[in-house]
Amino acid sequence: MSPRGWAVLTLAGLGLALLVAALVLIPWNRPPAPRADQLAALRELPADQVERARQFRSALRPGSWTVLGVGLLVALALGLTPLGSRLIELAGRPFGDHWTAQAILGGLAVVLVADLVTLPFAAWRHSVLTRWGLATNGWAGWTVDLLKSYAVSAVVGAVALLGFYTVVRLAPRWWWAFGAAGAATLVVLLSFVLPVLVEPVFNRFSPMEPGPLRTQLMDLAARDGVPVRDVLVADASRRTRAVNAYVSGFGPTRRVVVYDNLLREATDAEVTAVVAHELGHARDRDVPVGTLTGALGAAAAVVALYLIGSWPPLLRLAGVGSVAEPRAFGLLLALVTVAGLVFAPVQALMSRRVEARADAHALALTGDPAAFESMQRRLSSVNLSDPDPPRWEYLYSASHPSTVERIAAARAYARKAG
Repeated sequence: MSPRGWAVLTLAGLGLALLVAALVLIPWNRPPAPRADQLAALRELPADQVERARQFRSALRPGSWTVLGVGLLVALALGLTPLGSRLIELAGRPFGDHWTAQAILGGLAVVLVADLVTLPFAAWRHSVLTRWGLATNGWAGWTVDLLKSYAVSAVVGAVALLGFYTVVRLAPRWWWAFGAAGAATLVVLLSFVLPVLVEPVFNRFSPMEPGPLRTQLMDLAARDGVPVRDVLVADASRRTRAVNAYVSGFGPTRRVVVYDNLLREATDAEVTAVVAHELGHARDRDVPVGTLTGALGAAAAVVALYLIGSWPPLLRLAGVGSVAEPRAFGLLLALVTVAGLVFAPVQALMSRRVEARADAHALALTGDPAAFESMQRRLSSVNLSDPDPPRWEYLYSASHPSTVERIAAARAYARKAG
């Protein structure tokens, strides 16, 4: 069988494995959140708060959707015309057109051009967040964070590009197989590395100060049977007024992180409700599950790029002879961008189901639906989130259940628990 035939079989196997993993590991049956309870919750929220949140989201919406369209057009221009390949040639020319220069410098140049074109939209978004009082870091802080993000992306991108095109040169007929294995390995590695090495680049973390709340949270984790390395406080207030918490890493790197804003804004019972939600992610192994599905998806993407990118009409449009050469990186970027937009609703749906399960876990663990509902009201108010967003936008991009859905789920739990 030819390498292309094996690639087709491999892609089918990876697709089947990804489907089975999603069906088995993602909680598709979400806890009840009756629409009647949602509408009742919406009516009970302060009208001025709901209107302010909707005005804020309306202010963000045009730029948020425009940047998706512009990003797609830029990716297509770089990948489906000779523009991308010529840019990569220019980047490698001072180094004698060596393949490593084209692979690393050329690849990073293509990504940088795409980022620079959409940079005005990022600046515009920051101006909106500042005007509405959510951003606190000013333009200097925003610029520093942007440069840090570019630096981290450049390091990770350079390693990935060098590794990928080295495999291509060493195994020109079977690079897709080794590349798929490498992509999956990189996803797993980043799950360990990001919490330890990358997150501290953007925030300072300190252990939560000893006291009744810390004791309560650690006891909660112990009662839940979740080994948590620590509960950390992130200095998010230097960047935003938003309140949040999250769980990151797994195994020896797992920790629950709480924004300092949350500790200032919320009651202890509300903080406990948020941390109980995060413990639900840890108990149900959501980070390892996300890592597994991400690794399978990355491997499948590499094989799919090999199969689709070898289509002669696409190669002619890109002005390259093979999808495996460094000059074809623009074509790969275009295909990945299109795939990301197509599969975004599926990823959002999976995320909402996982988050709904973590909400149910928090309600069961704390047995305090009133605190959970109060926390959702506070999150909506401080973060200026639309409590009941437009359906089309919700289905395409919402990673969490809406505020009214979460309140309705808490009320359904309270009725069931008596």
